[in-house]
Amino acid sequence: MKSKKHLPLAFYSAILLSIGGCKPYSAVAQTTVATVSTSTEEQMYRPNFHFTPKKGWMNDPNGMFYANGLYHLSYQHYPDGNKWGPMHWGHAVSKDLIKWEEQPIAIYPDNDKYIFSGSSVVDTNNTSGLGTGKTAPIVAIYTLHDMTKEKENKIDVEQQDIAYSNDNGFTWQKFKEGNPVIKNPGIRDFRDPKMTWDETHKQWILVLAAQDRAQFYKSKDLKSWEYLSDFGKNIGAHGGVWECPDFFQIKVKDSKENKWVLIQSLNPGGANGGSGTQYFIGDFDGTTFTLDQNFAKRVEQEKAVWIDYGKDNYAGVTWNNVPSADGRRLFIGWMSNWDYAQQVPTNAWRSSTTIAREIQLIKKGNDYSLVSNPVKEINKYVSKTIKGKNLKGKGKLSIPEAGKIDLTQAIVNFNLKNLKEDTYIFTLSNAAGESLAFGINNSDHYLFLDRSKAGKNDFSEKFASTITKAALDGNQKEGVFKIILDKTSIEIFYNNGEKVITEIFFTKQPFTCMSVSSNEGIELSNLVLNQLKIN
Repeated sequence: MKSKKHLPLAFYSAILLSIGGCKPYSAVAQTTVATVSTSTEEQMYRPNFHFTPKKGWMNDPNGMFYANGLYHLSYQHYPDGNKWGPMHWGHAVSKDLIKWEEQPIAIYPDNDKYIFSGSSVVDTNNTSGLGTGKTAPIVAIYTLHDMTKEKENKIDVEQQDIAYSNDNGFTWQKFKEGNPVIKNPGIRDFRDPKMTWDETHKQWILVLAAQDRAQFYKSKDLKSWEYLSDFGKNIGAHGGVWECPDFFQIKVKDSKENKWVLIQSLNPGGANGGSGTQYFIGDFDGTTFTLDQNFAKRVEQEKAVWIDYGKDNYAGVTWNNVPSADGRRLFIGWMSNWDYAQQVPTNAWRSSTTIAREIQLIKKGNDYSLVSNPVKEINKYVSKTIKGKNLKGKGKLSIPEAGKIDLTQAIVNFNLKNLKEDTYIFTLSNAAGESLAFGINNSDHYLFLDRSKAGKNDFSEKFASTITKAALDGNQKEGVFKIILDKTSIEIFYNNGEKVITEIFFTKQPFTCMSVSSNEGIELSNLVLNQLKIN
């Protein structure tokens, strides 16, 4: 969508510079500023409630399943360095998707054979025959990446192997006698298998990324896989290699209708540069995935439909085996971007995950969309709630209630009403003169986020060189915001998750102030600030 005008970065920067000296509103905030400004990177940058490994490198989440009361999260991990290296599957568990406990490495590489992304399923009926007792086996499939072949410039560097666990996913054995379960067909980028049980067609199905498309396979036993079809050539975004797909059936909210969703990451080519994750909605007949006609028109018009428009939500996939009594489709992503992930200013560890999110499918008219919202479990960690006064006026208005909580772990909710054809800018700021701006440009119809003044950004020219934008459908009459803040990250959920922006930043001091500005007039209501206490 072409806008009538594009406000340059300098426009937002001028607004940010106008905040002047920001003084904390509370003794608690003052103490936090003083402590963090002289602390180690651990105190400054380690998130309070987003998972990070204790040390080393992390990227894609993978191998996620629920069993015996625990959510299991594996992830691409190099424990011996803070940049990408020989890939292991790291492992963490949680009872509630918020507080995570890191576990010993799940799956180790062999020599020059790295363990790339994949998935895990609970084989309840032991269809694989790999179970040895009363506990259902957990079967993992992953891409084995042969670095020796890569160095020799060969094509068939990637194949799909499996491993299994008979103790609910805490120790694993590689299925050496049967690997690979899917051989390389002569495709250089052939990776990241995601498998699930297809209840409708009574089969195991698997989707993997094959360079510029997704490929589908089926199996009866998780060990022998039959190719079915592919999808995606010349459909959607193709600015880079496709990676980390997910494929599942989901019920349309408030209806009896079901659709199939394909989540598909790619790098580069994201919505605002670098890594990004798009999605497709359609139908699956047990062999072929076909786009819904109305959604296909949307993809053609917009070129791609994104699960998150921020720069820092990549390779996200969903949990398998969530109990039917729960019924949610639960998602988590890698909160970074390949444009700068290996240069961010942390040394002991690098990267974190996004907040876990519930994905729902909604229908408006004849078209479908995914909406994403933080999992409800985060609400049990609310230690204090402050309800703010409604604000009405022009120019710049302070939100004094923001100074009464610790913005390094908080949820901020508010509504904007009676929006005009104007730009509405919310600014988070601190006493060091650092600031982050986000809001709505209701003239050119987009959400935006600008982190160019939000602390350290000289480690990469791509980190804050452009403003993040998410296109909106025409003039907004009202905007509903939920903001999740955790020390070095902001996750913006707009209009109940219809648009999401996730980004990281690295300030010298925590944000302690918040304001909103508009030329034509501001009506802010339903302001609720929730203080979180997790660690």
